[in-house]
Parts: sequence; C-alpha cells; structure tokens
Amino acid sequence: MPPKKRHSGTSQSKEPKPGAESVSADKKDSPELSVKKHRDKDAAFVALCKSLRVTDPVCDRAWTLWKAVQESMDDVTDSQKRLWGACLFVSVIDMDVSCFTLTQVLKAVSLDVTQFMSVVRKLDVNLDTISTKVTSALTRLEKKYEVMLALYQRFEKERETLRTCWTMFLLAKGRALQMEDDLVISFQLLLCTLELFIKRCSPELLQPLYKSAISKVQSPPTRISRRNQSKAKPRAPDPEVDVQLLETLCKENECNAEEVKNVYHTSFTAFLDSMDLSRSWDFPQVDQQYEEHYLKSRDIDGRLFFDGDETVFAPKVQISQVERTPKKNPSDEEGSLVPPQTPIRAAMTSIQMLRGDLTSTGDQPSTTLATYFKQCTVDPTQDVRKRLEAHGQAFSQRFGQAVGPHCVVYGRERFSLGVRKYYQVMEAMLKSEEKRLSVQNFSKLLNDSTFHTSLLACALEVVMAAYGVSSFKNGGYNPGGGEAADRDVCFPWILDVFDLAAFDFYKVIESFIKADPTLSKNIIKHLETCENLIMERIAWRTGSPLFELLKQEHEGGAAEQVETPASFSQPLQHNHTAADLSQASFQASSQASSQASSQAASLTPRLPKSNSLSLFYKKLYRLAYTRLKTLCSYLLSPHPELEPIIWTLFQHTLQHEYELMRDRHLDQLMMSAMYAICKVKSVDLRFKTIVTSYKNMSNTSQETFKHVLITDGHYDSIIVFYNQVFMQKLKTNILQYASTRPPTLSPIPQIPRSPYKFPNSPLRVPGSNNVYISPMKSPRMSPGIMTPRSRMLVSIGESFGQSNRFERINQMVNSSERSFKRTLDLGSTPKPLKRLRFDVDGQDEADAPHSRSVFCVRLPLAGSTRSRMQEQKMKEDAESKKDEL
Repeated sequence: MPPKKRHSGTSQSKEPKPGAESVSADKKDSPELSVKKHRDKDAAFVALCKSLRVTDPVCDRAWTLWKAVQESMDDVTDSQKRLWGACLFVSVIDMDVSCFTLTQVLKAVSLDVTQFMSVVRKLDVNLDTISTKVTSALTRLEKKYEVMLALYQRFEKERETLRTCWTMFLLAKGRALQMEDDLVISFQLLLCTLELFIKRCSPELLQPLYKSAISKVQSPPTRISRRNQSKAKPRAPDPEVDVQLLETLCKENECNAEEVKNVYHTSFTAFLDSMDLSRSWDFPQVDQQYEEHYLKSRDIDGRLFFDGDETVFAPKVQISQVERTPKKNPSDEEGSLVPPQTPIRAAMTSIQMLRGDLTSTGDQPSTTLATYFKQCTVDPTQDVRKRLEAHGQAFSQRFGQAVGPHCVVYGRERFSLGVRKYYQVMEAMLKSEEKRLSVQNFSKLLNDSTFHTSLLACALEVVMAAYGVSSFKNGGYNPGGGEAADRDVCFPWILDVFDLAAFDFYKVIESFIKADPTLSKNIIKHLETCENLIMERIAWRTGSPLFELLKQEHEGGAAEQVETPASFSQPLQHNHTAADLSQASFQASSQASSQASSQAASLTPRLPKSNSLSLFYKKLYRLAYTRLKTLCSYLLSPHPELEPIIWTLFQHTLQHEYELMRDRHLDQLMMSAMYAICKVKSVDLRFKTIVTSYKNMSNTSQETFKHVLITDGHYDSIIVFYNQVFMQKLKTNILQYASTRPPTLSPIPQIPRSPYKFPNSPLRVPGSNNVYISPMKSPRMSPGIMTPRSRMLVSIGESFGQSNRFERINQMVNSSERSFKRTLDLGSTPKPLKRLRFDVDGQDEADAPHSRSVFCVRLPLAGSTRSRMQEQKMKEDAESKKDEL
C-alpha cells in the first residue's frame, strides 16, 4: 500500500519513523512482533526489532545469526546494538522481506553508511555467515552511495539550490536508470534538472554567468485561487530545453553538451512527461513520490544529503581528503588555480581525453585503412560493415536493458566511439605490420571475424572504462545470474554481448595497448586487469577454446609439457602477431601432415606447439607465482622454505591437472596447494587463516572461497572443494612431498616489469628529492592536470612566464649534492615493440633485441641559447632513431 501523504504545511522531507504505517508496503502481510515469543532473547535486542517492525521469523533468524557470530568472534569490539542491526540487515536481505530501509536501521544503531557496511562485513568470521545475495546487495548499495555522495558534493558546490531540485533529481535518477551507480549519466541528469530550475528562477537569484546564458527568462506562474481557477486560461507549456543555458552548464562542468542534450530529450523528457511536471512550478508531488520510490528500494534516503544527516556523511576527518575548493600552488603565488580531483572531474577528464584522441577519426574507415582493405585478395569492406551493424544493434539493445529503458541511444553513442577507436587502432596495427613485414596484403587477417570482433570488443571496453561504467567491484566476480547480472555491464559483459571467447579477446589486448599510445595509465591498468581476470577464471569456463588447445597439446604429443619449467627463468618473449591469426590453424594442420610423412616410423608423432598457448601459460605462471608469493608473505614468513614447494605443487596442477581449473578460479587451486603442503609438512595453518589473509590481497572476492564448484551444478566452500576434489585428485602427488625423495622443485618464474607500464608518469631525477620530469602529454592537457600538483610544473616548449621561475629551478637543483648534469636512466623499462600481439607459430627471425634507451635531462645554471637547444634536440632524435633500428 502506498505510504500516507505528508502534512501539506511543510515541504521539508523528514525521515519517516520506523513505526509509521509507511515503513513497509507489506504491512498487512507482516504481523507485528510478539514480545512474548522472544523472552529467551535479550530485551534490548527485542526492543530494537520492535522499533524496526520486523516479523517474528526475522527476529528468530537474526538472533540465531547473532549467537553464531558471538561464538565465532574472539573479541567483540563493536557494541552489541550495532552488531544486532547488522544481523537484522543480513536476515531481511536473505529472507527477501521489506521490514525497514537501510536509512532506518542506520538511525536505529547510530552509524553512517560506511561504518555500517564495515560492521556487516565483520560478521563474516566464518566462510558461510554472509551469503552471495547479501554480498551483492552490499556491493550495489556501496556503489549507489558513492555515486550519490559525489553528485551531491558537486551539486552543493555549484550553488545553493532549492531542496526540491535535489529531490527531483533523485527521483529522475531512480525512474530513468536501472543502474543508479552510473556516475556519468547520473551527472548528466543532474545538469538537466539544474537547467529546468535555473530557467524558472528569478533573475536576481542567478549568477551573472547564468543570467546571460538564459535565452529567455522564465517568470514563475502566479498562483490562482480555487474560486477563479475555472475561469483562468490554461497556461501554455514552457518551451523545451534552453540550449544556450544547457551548453553553459556543460561547459562549466566539462561535460559533453551533445550527450547531455540526448539525455534531456530521452530520459529526462520522458520523466517529466510521466510526472506531468513540465507545467507546474511548485512540484507538489515530487517529495511524496520520491519517498515512495525510496521505501520501495529499501536503501538510502538521498534527501538526507541536503540535511547534512550524519548517516550519509562520513566524519569530516575522512572527507577532508577530497578538496572542495581549488588551492593555489604554495610554492608559487602567481601560479594558476588547480582544480581538485573529484570523482566527477576524473570521469569528465577521462571522457575528454577519449574524445580528444578520436577527433581525427571518423565513423568510417580512413583513406589509408580503406586502401588496406582494397589491397586484400578478398576485400573485407562489406563484411566489416555488416558485422558492425549487427554488433551495434546487439550492443545498444543490451546496454539499454542494463542501464535504463530510454538508454538505448546512449548505447549507440558509446558504440560509435568504440567504432572510431576500433578503426584507429586497426590502422595503427596494419601500419606497424607493413613496416615490419614489408607486405601490404593482409587478406587472411582482415577477413577473420574473430580478430575483428576481439578488436572491436577491446575498443568498446576502453570506451566503457573511460566512462567509468565498467569496473571491478567485488573482484570482478559475479557468480549469480538473474536481474542483478542483467544490470551489470562490468567486464566480461562485453564478451557475453558479442558471444566472444575470453581466450580470443585475451590475444588482442597486448597488441591493442602497444598500438595505441594515447591510452591513459588508468585505461591500461583496466585492460591489464581484464587480462588477469581472463587468466584467473574467465578463460577456464566450459566451452572455452583453451581446453581444446590443451587437449590437442597433450593428446597429440606436441609437447610433454605445455610450457617447460626451464623457460620460467627466461624473459617473457612476445613473438606472436595478429597478422598470423587466420592462418594459424591451417599452418598447424599443414605442419602436422608434413611431420607425419617425414616421421612415419616414429611411434609418437609430435604436433607443432601453439605459441598462443605457450605465451598464455607463461603469463599464467607468472601471475600465479606473484599471487602465491604475496599470500606466502602474509602467512608463511617464518617458513620461507615452503614457498618453492607450494609453487611446485601449484605449477604441477596447472600443467598436468588443468581440468581442475574448469569453471573454477586460479586462487582456489593456490589456496588448496598451500593448505596441502602445510599439512604434509606439519605446519599449523588452517583454511580460516588462509582465507582471512586472502581477503586482504588486491582484486579478490569472498565468492572465490565461498562459492567453489564441487560437481556439476553444485557449489560449496573451499574446504569442501579441497576434501572432495583437490585432495582426491592429487593425493598421491601431495604425499610425495612428505617422503624422503620429494619431487624436483619447479624453477621460480622470472617476474619482469609489466609490459604495459611505460615511463609516462612523472619520474624523479636520481639524486634529487625535488626534481621530476614527465614526457610531454597531449597539447590539450594543461600541466595542472598532470600532477604532482603541489610542485612547480614546467612544460618544455611552452610559455613558462617570468625568468625568476628558472632561477628557482636552478636553486632546487643546486640543493642536491650531485653535479648539475643529471642523467635519468630508464633502465629495464620496456619499449613499445613495433609489432602486434595475437597468434603465430614460430619465431620471427627479423626481430632484433631493442637496445636500452637513455634519456638525458640537463638543467644548466645559465640559460642555454636557442641554437644549443636545437643541437641537443638533433642529438636526441638521432639516438631515438638508432634505438628503433
């Protein structure tokens, strides 16, 4: 039943009391708590249950949970009332009942959102305290809260506005978006709401910027008495969006105007039509209808941000890290103001960079790319066009289903950007291949559908990451399906949209990064995380081509081992190229036939080894050992001799018992191997201790050890998996480590620096604590965005201002004990290779090792002349060309 209407005499929205009839729509179906039935429980607990109007079954379940937690916790640091509130919250989520909202329980236990989430997670002292359902609900609420907090801070900072404006935005966001944690679209809706209110405000209330921006000042309608209401002429509807005002708002907030206009004409206009708000000045029903929406969602009352309520604002000590006003450079009074880096500003900057990189790229292949298509034996132009049409429709529809009913058009916008990035990177790849191979006919590559789909998916993932939509909350783990999964566009959502195998997508990631030097550090990190997720879990799903490759390797005798242990200590070589993807299978079959004829007398003919599989396993081993080493540092520092033994069992499992990875996670085998070796070596290490430390590692999820495949369709905890599956499969091998003749230890993989971490961040000059250099960024990026912001920033080649700044730089350099000539050796930092990364069989003999590059930075005392600077530049150019040869 809908909640009772608020008193008409106030427009302020207060939190409804838990005892009010509006608390639950299921009140008639939920009888009140019977205190007599709960005499065995603590009276204060029962009083809390009664204040939140929970039912008898919820009370019983929460109390049972509390007793279990109480027995498991060594030390109860939080107050009982707070833990009781957490138990009640977990119980209603698991039972799917609507007794109270999150805000109501926060007020009842006197906690803010962040504190309460922390308390709930503390309940999970065992493996099965908190269910997957509760974990998913917590993740959703956290993301929604973070978005709402960031939006309100920006709203509050812009100007003092009516409470109704904020409430209308909350209602519009809740109605228009299924994914209320989409920061960009939510912020665009906020700008639309501000446009609606600003153009209705009296001119004297507006700042000069917005006074001049309004093309026609709207005067609020006069009130009409009920007596004269029938005689009054109906007021004509206000004009549509004020384009000039909206563009001003977008410019001031660094937001793309065309995207905001689309949001206005689709989602926001539909919202106004459904509410019939476009003709009303008082908006009397906004507060009431938002309350209905909030009670139905059972989470956070966004109106409390406007009241400064303690349940939605963290203590000021915590939020002080987010600067609310720009600060001047303390070391330079004449310096320009540097804006603070808020979540919204970071998102807008990321989108600006993406769009800026694509300004010269169109929705159609460039002349150069079209020429490559025409030079193919079979022209792929028509196939490329048809494929993009089909993928575009699928992407837009799925995006609309996930984000909101009117969001298909936003999906088309994102897809259009992805297509431009796809064309841009493809052209760069082909230019690189032409230079490396001295060929121009790439017919096999450009007529391969898998290559094109993988490249397009990678381009779209870059776009989604730039908009902040694709993220890795909950460790990138989404074991369940249903409604929550349909609204999740995080990676690997894009693979499901295109029905693309993760192993095929993986093969194009490195090539994509190498071919696009404009990718930001955050985007590169995002793609690297995608690559790790594929190696950890996604590539091991049933139906993956990885299993077929492994089967061929083992059954065909191509190699006794997928990757020889002796190669672990060798540097990671990148010898596979995208240009050989079409021909890989044909090449393998032809070589197999040739070897079969020449080795007819051989009892075990050997198939050629797949370099794509070899490289995958090399990277897999390095990732696996890195994670094992981290976990060992947490748990086994007193027993360093166990790490190589655990690694040997772990590596043996991945190599010879790879079926254990089917529909499972790499870390599940890692934890099982650690427990097994500690068991046979008589080291007391319990699974509870292992998973407790595991939760502190990066990119992890509790689902990894709570939701493990046991048999087909049956999941249980990591302990059950170890006892019923891992131990049964590897018992003989595990016991060998307790014998006097244990297995030979596997070599430790060499862990090189990531091939994706280029020297594009500010680097400190050796021997100096206060001098940094950074490669020149795109000219559209101002030095203020490039950090460090608390230091003096110098962009060589651009106007620097007064000469005293150079004097101050010299003073900074003179403060060091070293000489004035500084040399920064980038050392082993890998240089972008001039080739693609996809698939090849065999080494390319034309590749030569790249010499180490040395970048010398000289800061002399006296200002050098223009001729000396030109001479220095010529020398550096010559050295650079020499490195490329």
